[in-house]
Amino acid sequence: MTRLAIATHNAHKVGEIWAILAPLVDGLSRADVASAGDLGAPAPVEDGVTFEANALIKARALAASSGLPAIADDSGIAVDVLGGAPGIFSARWAGSHGDDAANLQLLLDQVADVPDEHRGAAFVCAAALALPSGEEHVVVGRMPGVLLREPRGEGGFGYDPIFMGQGQTVSNAELDPDTKNALSHRGAAFRSLAPIVAEALGA
Repeated sequence: MTRLAIATHNAHKVGEIWAILAPLVDGLSRADVASAGDLGAPAPVEDGVTFEANALIKARALAASSGLPAIADDSGIAVDVLGGAPGIFSARWAGSHGDDAANLQLLLDQVADVPDEHRGAAFVCAAALALPSGEEHVVVGRMPGVLLREPRGEGGFGYDPIFMGQGQTVSNAELDPDTKNALSHRGAAFRSLAPIVAEALGA
């Protein structure tokens, strides 16, 4: 029986979030979580101007439509020399939502002449929990690092092939999934949120 709703239509993302939460939320099985798609919930308009606002919009809408505790995240990459852009526009930086290859290439082109010492960037993730009662929580995780000059690796998605985390020697796309979850902005955010989720579920 579903106990926790996750505001995404991406089954891979549901599995990733569950893998992060499961060791920290006692008794949370894979069968306990369901995506917005599984629940037939419509996607809300994400018109917030921060990661935190958009994560809360998604969690709030799913809690209201499903009657379940709902979690959501909003994430992207923030590049120092671009003043924190693409930020909340990361998924549609090149114009079409979710065109990873075009987004990645546009960002590389924009910083092509930036010297290595000024290529700092961070992945940012806001994770939110909304309860049907109206109670809400949001936390933020960050993964600092640098932009590479060309894509490396076949794993991950989005900007992973051109991002190398602080202290790493490989891109995010070259990390195995467990290592990535341990280091990533999403992992950090949902580990911070896990105790609140556990309390909400009575775990």
